[in-house]
Amino acid sequence: MADYTKFPFMETDFTKFFSEFRIPGFDIEGLIATQRRNLEAVNAANHLAIEGVQAIMRRQTEIMRSMVEESSASLRDLMASGAPEQKIAQQTEMVKGAFEKAIANLRELTEMVAKSNSEAAEILTKRIGEGLTELKSSLQRTKD
Repeated sequence: MADYTKFPFMETDFTKFFSEFRIPGFDIEGLIATQRRNLEAVNAANHLAIEGVQAIMRRQTEIMRSMVEESSASLRDLMASGAPEQKIAQQTEMVKGAFEKAIANLRELTEMVAKSNSEAAEILTKRIGEGLTELKSSLQRTKD
């Protein structure tokens, strides 16, 4: 299986490659450093997103296991009871409880997704702000 966590081009020293193409007032080293930080931020955001998806999948698995166990126990209890009226009342309570629990689980999973997305977006938003500050600073140095 391929390892996609490392990018070979990240190890390349582009400053040597572009050293022949010097443009007066243009900081190629700064541009490369900025792009490297951009890639690092994207990589960190992707890592957080993957961790979030894994956490959600683990929680969904726990929810499914719990639902199967509870359903099996409820069905055993339902089969053990006697009168049809009692069975209908138990079924109604069982369905109501299952619905309420499903809504709570859905709410929990939705909150997990929102938190994961927010954390990943926060990394990118911070990097965009830093990048714009770096660009502004670079442009001011070019004017001087």
